[in-house]
Amino acid sequence: MNDAMWIIVPAAGRGERMGSDIPKQYVMLGEQCMLQHTLSRLLPVPDVDGIVVTLSENDDHWPMVEAGADERVHTTIGGATRADSVLAGLRYVLDRAAPSSWVLVHDAARPLVSLSDIRRLVDTVYNSGAIGGILATPVQDTLKSADEYCCIECTVSRNQLWQAQTPQMFRAGELLEALETSRHGEVSGIPVTDESSAMENLGHEPQLVEALQPNLKVTRPADLLVARLLLTHFADQT
Repeated sequence: MNDAMWIIVPAAGRGERMGSDIPKQYVMLGEQCMLQHTLSRLLPVPDVDGIVVTLSENDDHWPMVEAGADERVHTTIGGATRADSVLAGLRYVLDRAAPSSWVLVHDAARPLVSLSDIRRLVDTVYNSGAIGGILATPVQDTLKSADEYCCIECTVSRNQLWQAQTPQMFRAGELLEALETSRHGEVSGIPVTDESSAMENLGHEPQLVEALQPNLKVTRPADLLVARLLLTHFADQT
């Protein structure tokens, strides 16, 4: 791949559903914090020009992240929402790279992502000519639609439904336009909860690439237990 490529890791949130005294990206998983695990999975990605971590303005936990000493890792101040933090990361990248550069946006709270899945995402998007793409998994559980009282209204077909993950890969300039447009309310459609939904709101059709390895997002305390077990089992998984 000849095009420039950067990775953005939004890490300015607190993760309130975790119920921790510190932001969840700094919660310990074994001997390292979650953000360290995540960056250690991203640094081996081939041909990456840099990784931008977006931090909260008063973040005093970042010095505990050993990966921050790597010259390829940069930091900038994020925002109140994920979209704001990604925008801050994109502006940092675009001050240093062309709008046609690729960016991979990855959750700080996905410390299990495998190098093999990231490489398949990059290769698939780059070789297919798609506008971009995301790691995802087909929905396997039976889905129910509920009313306001949590009573089941109907069973929803899971055919053609996928659970979105990260990284999500798009051209920097195009993603900046999509996020800014969605933030300013210039388009209507589904809520913008990830980068792909911003691109979809502009009529684009990103490519789905199935994640073949565990890529758990740590959101609640119970997820920490699962993540610790998986990290032990997949410690050397690539």
